[in-house]
Amino acid sequence: MTRILMLLAFLPSFALAIDSERQSFQYQVVADGLSHPWSVAFLPDGRTLVTERSGHLRMIDAKGDLLAESIRGLPPIRQHGQGGLLEVMPHPQFAQNRWLYISYAEAGRDGYGTAVGRGRLDGMTLTDFEVLFRLLPKTGTPYHFGSRLAFDRENHLFITLGDRGEMDRAQDLGDHAGSLIRLHDDGRIPADNPFVNIPGALPEIYSYGHRNMQGATLNPFTGELWTHEHGPQGGDEINLPKAGVNHGWPVITYGVNYGSGTPIGEGTAKSGMAQPLYYWVPSIAPSGMTFYDGDRFPSWRGNLFVGSLKFRLLVRLEIENGRVVHEERLLKDELGRIRDVRQGPDGYLYLLTDADDGKLVRLLPE
Repeated sequence: MTRILMLLAFLPSFALAIDSERQSFQYQVVADGLSHPWSVAFLPDGRTLVTERSGHLRMIDAKGDLLAESIRGLPPIRQHGQGGLLEVMPHPQFAQNRWLYISYAEAGRDGYGTAVGRGRLDGMTLTDFEVLFRLLPKTGTPYHFGSRLAFDRENHLFITLGDRGEMDRAQDLGDHAGSLIRLHDDGRIPADNPFVNIPGALPEIYSYGHRNMQGATLNPFTGELWTHEHGPQGGDEINLPKAGVNHGWPVITYGVNYGSGTPIGEGTAKSGMAQPLYYWVPSIAPSGMTFYDGDRFPSWRGNLFVGSLKFRLLVRLEIENGRVVHEERLLKDELGRIRDVRQGPDGYLYLLTDADDGKLVRLLPE
């Protein structure tokens, strides 16, 4: 078992100091031996949860021990290609209601799809588990499950999805694939969702035309939801999804087809389709995203952090008036593929690495 080092700020680091443009920092491993971890979440009692794509929900207790036993009571989860146990997210009022939300790949008659459910965490067991959402139709492809979860200030639950590797589905309002879902925290469909009264459209859809969203976070300064998604070869995007907006995939994109480099769709812009707030060419393969609003790194306050799988680094973005004005790349090849990025309740930044021996890493100011 791996122990979180207590009072880390007062102990010498195991890594050399790293100089960035605004903040010198170091990192320390909190837990290792994780099998392709996907998401990390912090509980108000000091415990930490980590999902493993293989279907295990792991617990680091308040003393810092990674427990050998996994959380019980999870639904049937199918590891299939990029799918498996994905996101974990406590309810904003978790201390009172104990609701814990997960997204995962499930099997059905026609294949596999993303599902989201919740249960009450009682010790090491999820009780009263209920499925709140299922992507339909299911398909056998192993790609593009999404799936991040986020709550807004009114406790609406947002679910990011992928196009399941079947790109044209993202333009079909009668299909969940390639869309952003908005629900009440108990799974009910909000009456003010944009497609509630549109014949043939699924009323839980909030925005559409997305390729594969694997980052979602609420801007703590404005309350806006920010998402990012994988492009094809090039064209990873950061978006501010709005009700009813078509984000264009695969009609418009800044990416091209893998291998051949041939164009996709009709170009990079079309009337009635939203432009990304920011995009990367070449692709960085983004995963995980968080705004920093803590006090441990004062020079990073207000910055947006994004993990990169492809380039094995952490991206720091400076934001002014809702726009990205500067990018810095940190930790290249230091840790490996960065799958998730979170700010902890202690004000430090935490990263998950995607590997057979995945790690939870804590960033500390120098």
